[in-house]
Amino acid sequence: MTNFEEMGFTPGILKAITELGFDQPMPVQEKVIPLMLGDSCDIIALAQTGTGKTAAFGLPLVQATDTDINDTQALILCPTRELCMQITNDLTDYAKFTGKLKILAVYGGASIENQIRGLKKGVHIIVATPGRLIDLIGRGAARLSSVSTVILDEADEMLNMGFLDSINEILEEVPDGRRTMLFSATMSSEIASIAKNYMDHPVEITIGTKNSSAENVSHGYYLVHAKDKYKVLKRIADSEPDIYGIIFCRTRKETQEIASKLINDGYNADSLHGDLSQAQRDAVMQKFRNRNLQLLVATDVAARGLDVDDLTHVINFSLPEDTEVYTHRSGRTGRAGKTGVSISLVHLRERQLLQQIERKLRKPIKLIQVPTASEICGKQLSNWVNKLEAVSTDHQEIEKFLPSIKEKLADLDRDEFLKRVISLVFDKFLDDYRNGDDLIEPVYERERGSERSGRRDRESGRRDREKYQGNYTRLFINLGKADGFYPEQLIELVNSNTKGKKVPIGQIDLLKNFSFFEVESGFADYLTKVLTDKTFMDRRVAVEVAQAKTDKPREEYTGKRTAKWSDRRPEKRRTENRKREYSKDIQFGRKDKRRHSR
Repeated sequence: MTNFEEMGFTPGILKAITELGFDQPMPVQEKVIPLMLGDSCDIIALAQTGTGKTAAFGLPLVQATDTDINDTQALILCPTRELCMQITNDLTDYAKFTGKLKILAVYGGASIENQIRGLKKGVHIIVATPGRLIDLIGRGAARLSSVSTVILDEADEMLNMGFLDSINEILEEVPDGRRTMLFSATMSSEIASIAKNYMDHPVEITIGTKNSSAENVSHGYYLVHAKDKYKVLKRIADSEPDIYGIIFCRTRKETQEIASKLINDGYNADSLHGDLSQAQRDAVMQKFRNRNLQLLVATDVAARGLDVDDLTHVINFSLPEDTEVYTHRSGRTGRAGKTGVSISLVHLRERQLLQQIERKLRKPIKLIQVPTASEICGKQLSNWVNKLEAVSTDHQEIEKFLPSIKEKLADLDRDEFLKRVISLVFDKFLDDYRNGDDLIEPVYERERGSERSGRRDRESGRRDREKYQGNYTRLFINLGKADGFYPEQLIELVNSNTKGKKVPIGQIDLLKNFSFFEVESGFADYLTKVLTDKTFMDRRVAVEVAQAKTDKPREEYTGKRTAKWSDRRPEKRRTENRKREYSKDIQFGRKDKRRHSR
């Protein structure tokens, strides 16, 4: 393996590398750095976040920049303010012993006047988010005419956030003949398009398998009822006392709700989503980086740019609809050579989506049994005992209190003393799990059987379909994905309006503007009454019995959401009858006669 000394770095950069504690180059660094130092070729590097990409382009970029020329020579584009600041700090560390290299971060949410003043003084390297850089170019403050190197970091994230037009506009401002380097976790068609339009025969470097997750991340899932997702989430947290992870949710509302529940239940958690101000976001992320939080509940957009190397878990409370998003989520753990765990809470109707993700990963996602109450209590007690053994007792202040304490506890033997201490610490915890071993046992046991036999799984599915067809009624509801309405929201809507009644829910079909779901037939009329005229996200809810289920729901139906589906049926029947009774010519002839008779 090549070491940093053999790569041709100057003494100043080697001193910075030593001070930062870098030992041997990581795989992406070993491949990218020689190309950047030795050739002028364009580069596409595909590697997961956290694999050392910043040092791979940052170290040679610092060395190649001429500080005697007071012009902008390099431009680094990245998707978020947080990543922009992080890259700037890293480059500053790399350049600590190399002279007066001037690096400026420009991003939204900060004073644009200060950034304009910094640009007027002259900078060698600009690290920017696309939106703010476009603004500065339009004001004439950012001049890119001398840029010889452009680096697109986290390119797939920038495209996912809708920056394609901005990137194209910025690249048009940079002189022809510049060197372009693109770093990404995945290779999408949009990235291929950028490479085709703005790169000259780029050298492609792939660390691991293209579009795959990190190799040192294990993937698993729990098969759960939608109503039990939060309970299972608590069990995951309780079974891992030292957990340090991100919980991903699909919507801002869900993010806030899950975080609030965790906080109310005594967990060290907080939320990160788009409704927070920048100051609130910075405060939450700082607490999480300092490990003052164990669990961060976040949306995908809000978590972009949050760079933490020591995450133990990534938990998908809701599966993403885009399989590439799953790759990004799981890539946040298992960084810098460490191992990590990616866990998904999968509703019974989401198994097909899980299979799509599994094919994209090119590795199996293992079914995991939900921890039992006894297992969780055992782990928590064991963790507490370990802390008790390791605690320091070298406190002279305690000595003066020991005689009175011993006197008060003199009547307790050792076993009784231990029982009381454990009860004092774990009484509420033990109460929560005293009767909780059968949380989702029927779901797990059915899936466990399907793991042993594919044929048994198909038979189980056939029986389920027969059961639904015979005992379940299909209902229409005027809410869909466009309203932020997903299975979790449906379950919550039902549970919050049925006064504790357990309503069995079958198959759920979510469409853009409306949805269908099946309930046990005995509850159909009851649900249509209790849910109609309720509100969801300031929308009036309408529920009614639907027509018999067709093979494919009619997504193109865009009429009034509260209109009955059956209202369209008589017109359809009349049209079909006319087509059977008349030929096309005769039909048109009769229409002509009627028109002339008037």
